[in-house]
Amino acid sequence: MLDFLSELLIPSALAQAGQGAEQPSVLASILPLVFIVVIFWLLIIRPQMKRNKQHRELVANLAVDDEVVSAGGLLGRVTEVGDNFIQVRLADDVLVKMQKSSVAQVVPKGTFESAA
Repeated sequence: MLDFLSELLIPSALAQAGQGAEQPSVLASILPLVFIVVIFWLLIIRPQMKRNKQHRELVANLAVDDEVVSAGGLLGRVTEVGDNFIQVRLADDVLVKMQKSSVAQVVPKGTFESAA
């Protein structure tokens, strides 16, 4: 019985191996890579570019008397705006110079007084 099965199965397996596999087309090879790049662009790169643009606009529009929170969590009022640096009043007689890019957000007016 075993000889019968081996005589039946082995020649068909050898015949299939001898035919050679078809090569996939170039398009079928590249298409998954293109799909991954598009998904990567939509999920990671594009949202990061939007956030960077919003932050650049926020930094460019800083003005005196804006109330800001720094990346380190310091809350203060802008007292002076320069090209790369701003001066922020954190409390009475406490002035700090920081880079404009370290501003995380501009908060509504009155937040500084209510937090004190």
